[in-house]
Amino acid sequence: MHFEAKPHLAKAAGANQQRAAPPAGETVVRVVTRIADLDAGAWDALAGESPFVRHAFLHALETTGCVGAHIGWEPVHLALFRDGRLAAAMPLYVKHHSWGEFVFDWAWADAYRRHGMNYYPKLVCCAPFSPVPGPRLLATNDADRATLIQAALKLTHDTGCSSFHLLFPTAPDHAALASTDLLHRSGFQFHWHNAGYARFDDFLAALNHDKRKKIRQERRKLANLGVTFRWVEGRESTDADWIHFWRCYADTYARHRSDPHLNRAFFMALRETMPENLLLVVADRDGAPVACSFCMKDSKRLYGRHWGTLEYLPGLHFETCYQQGIEYAIGHGLQVFEGGAQGEHKLARGLVPTATHSWHWLEHAGFREAVDRFLERETEAVSHYVNELAGPFRSNRD
Repeated sequence: MHFEAKPHLAKAAGANQQRAAPPAGETVVRVVTRIADLDAGAWDALAGESPFVRHAFLHALETTGCVGAHIGWEPVHLALFRDGRLAAAMPLYVKHHSWGEFVFDWAWADAYRRHGMNYYPKLVCCAPFSPVPGPRLLATNDADRATLIQAALKLTHDTGCSSFHLLFPTAPDHAALASTDLLHRSGFQFHWHNAGYARFDDFLAALNHDKRKKIRQERRKLANLGVTFRWVEGRESTDADWIHFWRCYADTYARHRSDPHLNRAFFMALRETMPENLLLVVADRDGAPVACSFCMKDSKRLYGRHWGTLEYLPGLHFETCYQQGIEYAIGHGLQVFEGGAQGEHKLARGLVPTATHSWHWLEHAGFREAVDRFLERETEAVSHYVNELAGPFRSNRD
């Protein structure tokens, strides 16, 4: 096997002039700085259902400028070719900051700075701006997964990056990573799981009395204010729906005095190339749209991603972002609704703690040992915190 990488990735980003696939008869891992240089069908065959690592999603990020050298997200995807065909791949980025990752290592970066060292650039395998567990080592067997990991570590060393990070992998990747020397970090999110509910009322009946009562009260208050909801599938969406969503999404950032990570062109690209994966939950008040949440989906899961409102109404956020997503999942036979990163308040809505994982390699041996000790303490603290959370569902006495 051969490994081909450019020695100065910051200068090379976007400048890959070689064709992506090598001649037949060779096995090679190549750095590809444009996802467009890789065959979409071959990539998606490896990626599976997860919309956040589909070729179209990553392509939209690159072509609309949401990722790129200009904002510190340089694509350096790894592609393993065997006999001229794409056999395995890894979505990979050179990062010059830690924004948009949702596995927080700011303290690690600060420790490097205080010791006169550079934490950035670093290599990160992830779905940009999407704290969604999914495949990261896009392969069909453990041997190719192991090859991708070793190629990423070699690239880390050869390019002078401080570290390599793989965020939110799922079980097959997690198992492959467990056999390496990478450091494991535990985390959790709040996910809703479908227990075979036929209707939303069946789900409410499973909650304890106080939580069930609060959701029903909030729904009645919104109905009394003239608020209704529409589920707008991507294929059925109109320009007006997306104009409304963009106003809501941009307003959320404006309220925090910042700019959106994802631009309007990105969402329009998804509407064009991935409509089957898109859902808008639109809240109308007396027939006029006032709020909206943007979700993505596959055949098993609904992923709540972004939201915004043009008018504050009590309970509107919880209904638009959580209850409507759960009701949609029940109605469409989906197994899981993922509510995004963080948020203990989601527990009261029937979302429960679900383990997440990340894996890390730091080139500096001293810092690697220090982070390893930190992660041992953090894992214990996370486990204790999750065990102390009170569940939202009723007991036999309720």
